[in-house]
Amino acid sequence: MSAVRRWAVEGGRTDLVRPAAATSPVEVATRRGSVRFDAARTAFVVVDMQNDFCHPGGWLASIGVDVSAARSAIGPINRLSPLLRSAGVPVLWLDWGTRADRVNLPPNVIHVYDPEGVGAGIGAAHADSPAVLEEGSWGAALVDELDVRDDDIRVSKHRMSGFWDTPLDSTLRTLGIDTVLFAGVNLDQCVYATLFDAACLGYDCILVEQASATTSPDFCVDATVYNVDQCFGFCVAAADLELALTTEGHH
Repeated sequence: MSAVRRWAVEGGRTDLVRPAAATSPVEVATRRGSVRFDAARTAFVVVDMQNDFCHPGGWLASIGVDVSAARSAIGPINRLSPLLRSAGVPVLWLDWGTRADRVNLPPNVIHVYDPEGVGAGIGAAHADSPAVLEEGSWGAALVDELDVRDDDIRVSKHRMSGFWDTPLDSTLRTLGIDTVLFAGVNLDQCVYATLFDAACLGYDCILVEQASATTSPDFCVDATVYNVDQCFGFCVAAADLELALTTEGHH
């Protein structure tokens, strides 16, 4: 993991000079040429791989959504996570984790999941779950199949974008991160919104295809990939990133 920045204190002197970190370049093919990034200054941000979105017994499945497309990201994420950890890249799980009283959710966020105004969506009860995406609930937990480690980083979010009303930005900056690899669900919604804001904040953004998925129609995937590639960063195939990480010096 990237070294967390700390001041050195010794003999009454506080040293604010940080030693230069060793670089760990990784070069990977993208949709438009290759990209070289520094694994020592990179984070892997995985969005919303939660029971309510990805489990057959979760919220989306309970309202008739086929979650098999969302689950397709599990395998690529699991193949990449240990390789990235070995390369010194922190794995950060960014998930919905709302307050039980929902007081920090604006009406537009509540409405998008409850367009009929009947008390459904975020915070509502469904099936065997007491509250959709409530922090600490089964629905907000990561699906069991994921390779999650105790020293991975967890950040709860309360919007489509993971940067609003969360410590995501301060966490990445404290870790000295320049480049963010994005994965998870839904590609065209929370993944894209978080990547969009990351790009606006000045981060170098790389969308990992196949490790990102959505239950939306295919044209949503096409439009999102086009926009990321055209305006906000780069798109890499999960298999190509896996290959780059397994070359000599990165495994």
